[in-house]
Amino acid sequence: MFISYLMDMKSWILFFIAALGFADIVIWLDAGIDAAFSSVLYFNVLLLSVFFTFFIWRYFKEMKFMKALIPPNGIIEEDWQEALPEPLSIRDTITNKMLRQVADDYTKRLYDLKATNVIESDYTAAWVHEVKAPLTAMKLVIEANRSEPALQKIETEWLRVHLLIDQQLYISRLPSLESDYVVGKSGIHQLVAAEVRELASWCRQKNMAIEFEDEAIEVVTDSKWCRFIIRQVLTNAVKYSPSGGTIWITTNVVESGNVVLTIRDEGPGIPSHDLPRLFDKGFTGGTGRLHNAATGLGLYLAQTVAIKIGITLTAQSEAGQGTTMRLTFMTENEFDSVLT
Repeated sequence: MFISYLMDMKSWILFFIAALGFADIVIWLDAGIDAAFSSVLYFNVLLLSVFFTFFIWRYFKEMKFMKALIPPNGIIEEDWQEALPEPLSIRDTITNKMLRQVADDYTKRLYDLKATNVIESDYTAAWVHEVKAPLTAMKLVIEANRSEPALQKIETEWLRVHLLIDQQLYISRLPSLESDYVVGKSGIHQLVAAEVRELASWCRQKNMAIEFEDEAIEVVTDSKWCRFIIRQVLTNAVKYSPSGGTIWITTNVVESGNVVLTIRDEGPGIPSHDLPRLFDKGFTGGTGRLHNAATGLGLYLAQTVAIKIGITLTAQSEAGQGTTMRLTFMTENEFDSVLT
């Protein structure tokens, strides 16, 4: 900070040195001034010493306010304006006033933005709930006439609409996930089976098989949000798998004690250069563009939720070799350390 202050004051330093040099030249050229070289040298050293002392004093005085503005841990707290130091000069007073004005303006804008987001979120949630009513009625009609070939096709399209609307509902709930987070023990089989049943009509249309190796393993997680992650992964697996393909679902416990849920499909796979961006928002990749059905939101949302509820979501794939998605769950001890 001293170097920065020195650079800021360089014009004053140069002015003082130039003035001292000018005085030396006047003494040297003026015949009426009879001064020995040692006296002139003493005069210069004395003025430089006084100036250096003055400069150091001004540095500590002027920078005291600036130093107090910098948080000790480098992290700016939300109520940073309340911890602003007392101004020591007119310049500090103006700076203090401007910072408080900026903080007030920022707080007001943030409040307005949050209020707008709450209204939009409530509207979206209300809209989704309203849409679910006719969807439920449509489902009842489809189930009552399941033997009709045309309705079997409609059921698959109904499922896609249902999944998109349900996804939108979870998006609206995502900002308040922490307040809707309930940790408990759940069986992997129950979590996955529920989502497989949701996608049953789609799998029947594509004549797909789902092989599930269940070891009756329980995990500690939030069942609702965990099912949302599994749904996004399974939806992608069904969407990109070829007709007549198979999806393998396995569970196992690794050496660390963590439970790992693996979902492997026979889809076209993901090129190695696309894997690092697989969970980025809006990223569809080459496969998504070819199918013209990708939004780039499913895996992004799954990864976002996974991070929030303590699940590690990873992908392994090669072009033409299918895709393997793994969900690694926290152990009970790991959850204890997070919650405390």
